[in-house]
Amino acid sequence: MKLYRTRKGIIVEHDPGQNSGSERYYRAPSDDWDYLVNQDGLYEFLQREVLSTRAADEYAEWIQTDLLAPIGQQEIWASGVTYLRSREARIEESKDAGGGDFYARVYDADRPELFFKSTAARAVGSGGAVRIRKDSQWNVPEPELTLFITSSGKIVGYTVGNDMSSRDIEGENPLYLPQAKTYDGSAAIGPCLYVPEKPLSPETKIRIEIQRVEKQVFGDEIAINRMKRKHDELASFLYRECTFPYGCYLMTGTGIVPPDDFTLAVGDEVSITIEGIGTLINRVER
Repeated sequence: MKLYRTRKGIIVEHDPGQNSGSERYYRAPSDDWDYLVNQDGLYEFLQREVLSTRAADEYAEWIQTDLLAPIGQQEIWASGVTYLRSREARIEESKDAGGGDFYARVYDADRPELFFKSTAARAVGSGGAVRIRKDSQWNVPEPELTLFITSSGKIVGYTVGNDMSSRDIEGENPLYLPQAKTYDGSAAIGPCLYVPEKPLSPETKIRIEIQRVEKQVFGDEIAINRMKRKHDELASFLYRECTFPYGCYLMTGTGIVPPDDFTLAVGDEVSITIEGIGTLINRVER
């Protein structure tokens, strides 16, 4: 099932045929997002409380016209260097600053790289604008499977994430990572919170397309089984010394990095698709 947060209320999409095109749309039993999603048995709760109510096609229109980011009072955190391609890119961008060895070591270390990414107020949903910093000249999107973890530490859902990154700032000095990663409009998630009965298949693919003046300037895809770290491993490290009363989103790193001569431009459109979840679409502003 999929949860959509809209200006008119929370909508649940249910497809009994699993991508059969027979989706039905329901009002959620509550419009309190923080209460609704922060349940260890979220899938079972939705099955019990939603499917016995009346479905209505009008709710699908709300998703098209009034969609919001699927976030309330949750924080967004992120993982780094979880794919080999990310390790190579980080080493390359920071080699002149002498920081390349740090990324090689964290890829092989027991402890993963975790960092705070965004508050809800700084994040945008599908259809919103992501930003590139005014003091950066080398900017890329990072398409990432994003976990939703309840306050008890259980992974109950997934969404699509875009971890916007200023590669020149991060490459100048690894200590500049917060400035390269955390600023207004640096995180996008959506279009929904996908709540499956079982964890995502390891064969699930992430795809990105970047359009510039109606021409594709970059595209690539990768399966999530190329990730070195396990989802439960990342979640357990994040929850070791942090509490999240409303649950938390955790971006799981990227295995797709554009070539070094590529940078985003104002007006670009970034589309990130994850099988089973949907497509997150954002335009780029400065």
